[in-house]
Amino acid sequence: MGAELFEARPDLLGSAADDLLGWSLRSVCLEGPQSELTRTDRAQPALFAVAYALWDEFARLLGEARPSAAAGHSLGEYTALAAAGVVDYFTGLRVVAERGRAMADAAARRPSGMAALLGCDLETAEMIARVRRDDGGSLWVANVNAPGQMVLAGAEEDLEWLVTHGSELGARRVTRLNVAGAFHSPLMASATDELRESLHTVAAALPSFPVWANVTARPSMVSEVRDLLARQVESPVRFSDSLEDMAATVDAFVHVGPGDVTAALARRSTSGREVLVVNDLSSAAVVAEYLQQEIG
Repeated sequence: MGAELFEARPDLLGSAADDLLGWSLRSVCLEGPQSELTRTDRAQPALFAVAYALWDEFARLLGEARPSAAAGHSLGEYTALAAAGVVDYFTGLRVVAERGRAMADAAARRPSGMAALLGCDLETAEMIARVRRDDGGSLWVANVNAPGQMVLAGAEEDLEWLVTHGSELGARRVTRLNVAGAFHSPLMASATDELRESLHTVAAALPSFPVWANVTARPSMVSEVRDLLARQVESPVRFSDSLEDMAATVDAFVHVGPGDVTAALARRSTSGREVLVVNDLSSAAVVAEYLQQEIG
């Protein structure tokens, strides 16, 4: 993951990051094994570091052009806040590492996970989760990803129930996700408490552009950033709502980071908006040149 970035940005992805994390970022990202990279406590800081390094290179290529707004999905909110200057990179990396450990610890307390509901609106997803909770279960809406794509989180037995009964209750398809726990649900309450302690010492600065919060689907105020980030781990990610709100003033969305998942969500959540992808240094150069031509 991000081999070219490790060569280009040793200042962000080298020994200083390793010393902070207590393990080799380069080794985990480039050498594996895959089981190490997919551990929650490894994956979160690794993804944050690579995404921010890619953003920093992209920003350099953009010159004076800057985003008018930003949002990130779950962990991506930290990258967006760092990109906007609300927190510096190494502070963000420290907090994300602590977030990953706290969420991994919370997930280890009870077998749990997440499942995507396809062909399902938010009202139906909430109804399905409520039906299960009314019967004594533990199931909640965790992600509002895009129209027709919701994610529920809950205990293992509740997800088994969901796979069996989801279709008859209104979902076109139920797909289990390969994640370690019931993230963005009340089963992460202990992680919220730990993260709040970690965030207590973080000084938030004014953003250079507004960043939409997952919890509220609106731009976060400096005074509320720490509280929103703490609450985020056990609250639904309102990503589609954020994108729809941003589309009122945004002409184009740019996914910055590994893969292209949020680009797909942006295409489904907004209409008439261009969606571009920056997921390596080559695409960063191409998109930066294109945007500079469009701007001016």
